[in-house]
Order: sequence, then C-alpha cells, then structure tokens
Amino acid sequence: MSSAPPAPRRRTADEKTTLLDSLERHRDVVLWKLQGLDDEQLRRPLTPSGTTLLGLVKHLAAVEYGWFCETFGRATEPLPFDDDDLEADLRVEPGESTAEIVAFYGRARAAANTVVAELDLDARGTSWSGAEVSLRWVMVHMVEEVARHCGHMDIVRELIDGATGDHPPA
Repeated sequence: MSSAPPAPRRRTADEKTTLLDSLERHRDVVLWKLQGLDDEQLRRPLTPSGTTLLGLVKHLAAVEYGWFCETFGRATEPLPFDDDDLEADLRVEPGESTAEIVAFYGRARAAANTVVAELDLDARGTSWSGAEVSLRWVMVHMVEEVARHCGHMDIVRELIDGATGDHPPA
C-alpha cells in the first residue's frame, strides 16, 4: 500500500488549482494514515460508533464519486449507499479486502479529478438532495469533508499505535 510522494504545494495558483491542491493534500493524508498497519488494525473499531480507518476510506471513496460524478451526470461504479442503512458506506464487509477498498478510493479520486479537469468552477450540477450546486461549492465541500475525516483518522491511528501527525514527512 504505497503512495506517491506528495505533490509540491503551489501557493500562488489560480482558484481551481488551489482547491484541487488542498483536496489532494488531504487525500494523500488519508492513504498515509493506513501505512504500516495490518488488515486487523485497519478494520479495528476504536470508537463507540464503530469508526475504522478502512471504513473511512470506503466512505470517502463513495462520497467522492457521489459529489463529483453523480452530481455532474458522470457514471460511477456501484456505491455502498443504502437508504435503510445510513452507515453502510462506512462499514467494511467481511468479503471486502483492504486492497479492494484502497483501489476503490483511487478510482473515485481519479474520476473526481477528471470532472474537475473538464468543468469550470461555475459549472452547475444537481446534488443527491436535489439542490443545484456549483463545482466550486463541491470542491470546497470535499476539502472540508476529507479534512474532517482526516481528523477522525488521526485519532483512530493514534489509538492503534500512537502515531500522530497531520501530513507525511517531507
């Protein structure tokens, strides 16, 4: 489960590039938080709600596909959402492997980046709730979403092995 070194942060880029750089930085942290752990540790629930590192990756993959692809009329692979089970996208099923979930996240990330590359920030789409949203709004929302869950991952990772930090070492 290796990841590429983080891209250099561009501090004087245009708005779209700045938003994507911020999103990519947090996406890299998601994968970094998994490094060095075995399958049992990645699946271990350490909060009363049952939060696991691997479950958070599965959730983030699903919402990347949902917000970027479904919102803007792009195809996705089957997503683990269930109206009768609001935690389905956070739960790792016994038959799902770590490699499959990490690959799912990689595909969702690539699909989202394709949408970002193809559309202007003012492009409009329809969210899962029926609300009209711009790509700009979706990008800001996803920076918030991924950063929030990186914080959850920080806590869970520290409970597993004491590792801390908000970004991979340079």
